[in-house]
Amino acid sequence: MAKAVALAYSGGLDTSVAIEWIKEATGAEVFAVAVDVGQQGESLEDVRQRALACGAKDAYIIDARDEFAKDYCFKGIKANGMYEGVYPLVSALSRPLIVKHLVKAAKQFGCDTLAHGCTGKGNDQVRFEVSIQSLAPELECLSPIRDLSMTRDKEIAFARKKNLPITIKEEKNPFSIDQNLFGRAIEAGFLEDIWNSPDHPDIYTYSADPDPSKPAEEVVVKFEKGVPVAVNGEELSPADLIAKMNALAGAHGIGRIDIVESRLVGLKTREVYEAPGAVALIAAHKELERVVLEREQMRFKVQVEARWADLVYDGRWYSPLKKSLDAFIDDTQKYVTGEIRLRLFAGTAVPVGRRTDSGLYDFNLATYEEGDQFDQLSSRGFIQIYGLQDKMAAARDIRLNGEL
Repeated sequence: MAKAVALAYSGGLDTSVAIEWIKEATGAEVFAVAVDVGQQGESLEDVRQRALACGAKDAYIIDARDEFAKDYCFKGIKANGMYEGVYPLVSALSRPLIVKHLVKAAKQFGCDTLAHGCTGKGNDQVRFEVSIQSLAPELECLSPIRDLSMTRDKEIAFARKKNLPITIKEEKNPFSIDQNLFGRAIEAGFLEDIWNSPDHPDIYTYSADPDPSKPAEEVVVKFEKGVPVAVNGEELSPADLIAKMNALAGAHGIGRIDIVESRLVGLKTREVYEAPGAVALIAAHKELERVVLEREQMRFKVQVEARWADLVYDGRWYSPLKKSLDAFIDDTQKYVTGEIRLRLFAGTAVPVGRRTDSGLYDFNLATYEEGDQFDQLSSRGFIQIYGLQDKMAAARDIRLNGEL
């Protein structure tokens, strides 16, 4: 039986209900842990007061926006992290950071058990519990919403019965929404019918509808060793830089993603994401890498990126392989310093200018104009050697089969 429980608290219905249920089921004191990763909306103090009103013994509140941006989102940018090629890991990146502070709070309050409000269908239950096992294997973990198979209607009924302070929005919002500094994830409601278009006023808040009649806008993003450090010449903190790019790219409808994705638990689910800053920054970063990285290095990094994204999506942030891939990615970023000019227009972020002192692009070798320094005569011998195996194989086919 748990003595004291540290609960990852969001302020929403699931975790508000979880406080009261844990107290009743275990008799343990519950300490709510709310980590601000840029969710926006309510103030941290309002979230803290709701946790206390729902029965928490105390609440541990931390502003982790810059930490999230610098140590998690920026790693995602360096890795060009896109699950299944399109999803910039908006929710997945935040979970290991939340668990880090959950474990820290548990030790501070003397808790022997951790808890979360995830369901049994989602990826987050895995992300939370695998991260807990990695950081604090000695602690137990509770998952009341999953283990009781509590539906939204049951949760609302329980909250009313116990006079818990849930809001009208929580009762009537047709979607399940998770958002942070890097973007928003929207699911459930009429989106579960995958024939339905994602047209609803509550779906998108970080971006305007793409509008071809709106003039294009150009923005310059500066990188140092793979990390974005300035926008249009203005150096910004990590959190402020992402927020700035959300505003700039969001104004042009960039970063809207509607996919049927493969969850770790085996389900196919329809997810709508909104990540204007993430999509634009990754597009700029990829383009700078095209200028800087050697061909084979870049091609191998693409393979690493896919595996990195899978690991992060699957909740393996603290795994040995993920750490090893981080080391490779960091090594590739030594010379990824320079500026990319993006053109933002009607839902697209297109690189239109590149500038770096550490690139492999050499104008004097690439030009077809006067001053070309490339020795074109050397290409004849290169082609003969490069194609030698194909030539020998063709000759064999003719010798043995009479034809190619």
